[in-house]
Amino acid sequence: MNEQRQIATLGGGCFWCIEAIFLAINGVDSVTSGYSGGEAKDADYRQVCTGKTHHAEVIQIAFNPEIISFHDLLEVFFAAHDPTTLNRQGNDIGPQYRSVIFYHSEQQRLEAMAMITVLNERENLGVVTEVSAFTEFFKAETYHHNYFEQNSQQGYCQFVIRPKLTKVLQQFNERLKV
Repeated sequence: MNEQRQIATLGGGCFWCIEAIFLAINGVDSVTSGYSGGEAKDADYRQVCTGKTHHAEVIQIAFNPEIISFHDLLEVFFAAHDPTTLNRQGNDIGPQYRSVIFYHSEQQRLEAMAMITVLNERENLGVVTEVSAFTEFFKAETYHHNYFEQNSQQGYCQFVIRPKLTKVLQQFNERLKV
């Protein structure tokens, strides 16, 4: 990976939803769905869905900070999900769907905390997003990767992902890949 590239690890509900959004953002080189923040030494979809491993469904983003800043990624992230619901995004319920930022540096931690402060104080949102140090990432099973692109006609994609994707991409039109 190029030295300028950085990594962001974000959880905002089902990873299929936020993966589809970030794949369209300019400056994002790759998006990988997976699991982070749990106590078990390994994670897979079946285990994580029980809620017992304490992992969150996350995406790991490799991005070029010369094109898009971590701050800008956070703006998209907070628009892409509801950061005010604890362990829930719509009908997806459980700790694996929590809103979380796993920071990779002190600078990322500070930027995440500053943005949450702004959202809570200026916009009175009541953000419950967890901000934790990144420890490890377990790549999700292959069928989860590029899920929306590969399954766009499936019901969940049509009724949950597509409306979110359309809304966020319209809001951040100037940040889309050409």
